[in-house]
Amino acid sequence: MSSSESPFRCLVIDLMHESLLPMLQGLGVEVTYVPEIKKEEVPALLPEFHMLVVRSKMRVTAALLEHAPKLEVVARAGAGVDNIDDGVLEARKITLLNAPEGNRDAVGDHTLGLLLALFRKITQGDRQIRQGQWLREENRGEEIGGKTIGLIGYGHMGKSFAKRLMGFDCEVLAFDQQEVENPYPHVRLTTLEEIQARAQVLSLHFPYNKENHHFINEQVLMGFQQPFWLLNTARGEVLDHAALVAAMQAGKVKGAALDVLENEKLKTLTPEQQSRLAYLEEHPQVIFTPHIAGWTQESYLRINEVLVAKLKAYLQTKAK
Repeated sequence: MSSSESPFRCLVIDLMHESLLPMLQGLGVEVTYVPEIKKEEVPALLPEFHMLVVRSKMRVTAALLEHAPKLEVVARAGAGVDNIDDGVLEARKITLLNAPEGNRDAVGDHTLGLLLALFRKITQGDRQIRQGQWLREENRGEEIGGKTIGLIGYGHMGKSFAKRLMGFDCEVLAFDQQEVENPYPHVRLTTLEEIQARAQVLSLHFPYNKENHHFINEQVLMGFQQPFWLLNTARGEVLDHAALVAAMQAGKVKGAALDVLENEKLKTLTPEQQSRLAYLEEHPQVIFTPHIAGWTQESYLRINEVLVAKLKAYLQTKAK
């Protein structure tokens, strides 16, 4: 960038891995890093910036972008972009960058860990021993081998989980509403109906948007032909938790591992949400983790690497 050109300015409003600033500066980007900023303070800063980097502090809305006349790029430090209002960037011709490649391995690892924990009753056994109980027969579990595992969503995350299932001698069926490639010989792309007919495990790997709110509802859950295990490392809003509770009470869902919830701000639960969560908390075959499937030391760094590589390509294209 010549001295006569104005710098490309980037505002980062969420806590990021320390590598981000030198990476951006290496591209000639001028960075303002304010992870402690309150969301109501952001609009006043936006007018002079060409790029905004967000994680989960705030939504990117049309009202927010009214304060950003120079904005060219919004970068979401992660995979999901559900905190960016539909169509708002397209209307302003603002480029959206996200980094599913950065945390897909973490999600694949975590989902496999949840499945093993459910099948082998790992968390249940741990709790019992801490309470002075040594119960072997009660903790006889299941094996992954020979099972049919259904994936809804076969993008970066679904493929990552499928890759980790290669060595388990199981059948993997995958359904996605988008056209996708099928790089693994043990995976067969199919319909939702076949997954309902044959799967013994259902794992969710599709992003949240308004169109698929509660995509996994009572009709979908009760449509399975045999009792099954449910894994959700996607978004809590894609799963109707009232339908999940009903399906568990009916014996249709044998157990669940939930990395995400319908409302993750636990102090703001409605009475109905609290009732559903209380049922799940008491169920011996339910495992929770606090939205950490993609949250590892490695992914923290890799997300930055992916975003900066995509920004570099954007800047090179812009310079032509």
